[in-house]
Amino acid sequence: MRPESHSPIGVFDSGVGGLTVLKSLLSHLPHESTLYLGDTARVPYGTKSGEVVTRYSLKNAAFLMERGIKLLVVACNTASAVALPALSAALPVPVVGVIAPGARAALRRTRGGQVGVIGTPGTIRSGAYQRELEAAAGPEGVKVKARACPLFVPLAEEGWLSGDVPRLVAREYLADFVQNGVDTLVLGCTHYPLLKDIIAEVVGPQVTLVDSAEATVHVVAQLLEEQGLLARGGGVPTHHTFVTDVPERFVEVGARFLGRPIASAEQVDLSF
Repeated sequence: MRPESHSPIGVFDSGVGGLTVLKSLLSHLPHESTLYLGDTARVPYGTKSGEVVTRYSLKNAAFLMERGIKLLVVACNTASAVALPALSAALPVPVVGVIAPGARAALRRTRGGQVGVIGTPGTIRSGAYQRELEAAAGPEGVKVKARACPLFVPLAEEGWLSGDVPRLVAREYLADFVQNGVDTLVLGCTHYPLLKDIIAEVVGPQVTLVDSAEATVHVVAQLLEEQGLLARGGGVPTHHTFVTDVPERFVEVGARFLGRPIASAEQVDLSF
């Protein structure tokens, strides 16, 4: 059965980070209904093998498909890096990851072809952003400098978004980018937008920051428009949140990522 324009957009992540993608969706596409799934029982994905992450991703997608989504957003950089081909082959709806939109946005904004990428160890190790940037740049070429910034995740989740501690961590991680003339920096983890102010302060105004979450939403809007599935109002959008572990911590921390309170999150079992 073909989805309709009022059908929801499905979003999944291994935890709370994908809520920055959902935040951008709610801001830029206010008429859309959404279903968000945080696989909090199996977070983090970045330490697991590609085969395991793909298996988890397919289960997440199946759960959301059963609830009638019209498009799937993989709001997890690790899953986007390894599971997108399997998801696209298995699902009858469009599948959008966060890596390609972020990489292409960086190429549009770079002035000298010097692009930096920061992300979790798993994402950087996968080389997914590097490959996407180099493939999309074509013959013009691009120089990519990538670095894992693992401490940014706990800082974001604990709400340490300003002050000396995150500033010192950011300086340690980002000094090489400044020294090597990077002019565009991709925030290749959905936690990192919470630290955007500190990151911008450290790298300086000469470096353009690219938020993969915002870039992803522009791709989603274009796909929905092309397929005649863009919600244009006339109804009240609905938003539901699901988690695979107890929801209390998710609701508390997630409000910081979403920028608004999360009324509730329903715990579901995806162990099938």
